[in-house]
Amino acid sequence: MYTPDELHLINQNLKNKTPLEIVKWAVNLHPGRALVSTHFGPQEAVILHLCHSVDPQIPVLWADTGHNTRYTYSMAHKFITQYNLNVKIFVPRTTLGYQDAYYGGIPSLDQHEAHDQFTKEVKLEPFERGLAELNPKVWLTTLRKDQTEFRSHLDIVSLSKTGLIKVSPVFHWTQADMEAYLASHNLPNETRYFDPTKVDSKRECGLHPGV
Repeated sequence: MYTPDELHLINQNLKNKTPLEIVKWAVNLHPGRALVSTHFGPQEAVILHLCHSVDPQIPVLWADTGHNTRYTYSMAHKFITQYNLNVKIFVPRTTLGYQDAYYGGIPSLDQHEAHDQFTKEVKLEPFERGLAELNPKVWLTTLRKDQTEFRSHLDIVSLSKTGLIKVSPVFHWTQADMEAYLASHNLPNETRYFDPTKVDSKRECGLHPGV
């Protein structure tokens, strides 16, 4: 595990690197022990394309809540098929029918305890189960500094609560940078994505602070 000083030095060295260079650095850090996570939502094709271009067989961890729109599932299917992604799908242990009966629908943010439990059930537990099974040392994400208050205090490389090396190659990119990459590589963009654990785009879903 890196010390704070080591992390600072690593981030200083990577700050002026391109996202592709950062992905190459991350994948080679522990060969065969890196994965990239995705929810196939807005601009997720960027990180998937970057990682696939470096390692076509990199595991893609998808914690599918089961609450995605048909547009998201359609985009995911097309992207997985087109790039032959090595996708690993982990789903909640409970069905949508059970969740609907138990919670009476998706809990609102005002229902703090129920919403926290729902988040753990449909997202955190499947994701943590995926990490345990795939056992990576490096976790590549699409986090960006300008997305939320929590993310603005991170950096390109950080450590997860469990000690995983978390690498965010597009951390310093803007929305315009992401859109330009999508356009230049003719990549799909799923803008009708819905995260039942997040609701507000500026709110954390609990995954990154909790894992």
